Amino acid sequence: QLQFVESGGGLVQPGGSLRLSCAASGFTLDYYAIGWFRQAPGKEHEGVSCISSSDGSTYYADSVKGRFTISRDNAKNTVYLQMNSLKPEDTAVYYCAATYYYCSGYVLGDSSDFGSWGQGTQVTVSS
Repeated sequence: QLQFVESGGGLVQPGGSLRLSCAASGFTLDYYAIGWFRQAPGKEHEGVSCISSSDGSTYYADSVKGRFTISRDNAKNTVYLQMNSLKPEDTAVYYCAATYYYCSGYVLGDSSDFGSWGQGTQVTVSS
């Protein structure tokens, strides 16, 4: 069974950093683009970043560009999201998911193109 497990969330002060991990089990990540999404209470699901499988190209939502970095380690079957300069508005449950499509803003904007969603990890940015 294809499954992701997200980890690394927690409580951090504004300006702080966290690194989220997205570990896959039951399949290899090699052939999938992986996206990170987040959902804050009362808000829509938001695509944060994605990384392609073929060439490792990345895409970032404007809200996180310059602060977040996505990376993948196919040998460890894991994708990471390094989050720096965190803001209170980054508070949300963060999820990862996989798609066969090439990573782009268009693909990231439609979460229905992604599958094998994990259970999410809570990120809270507060002083």
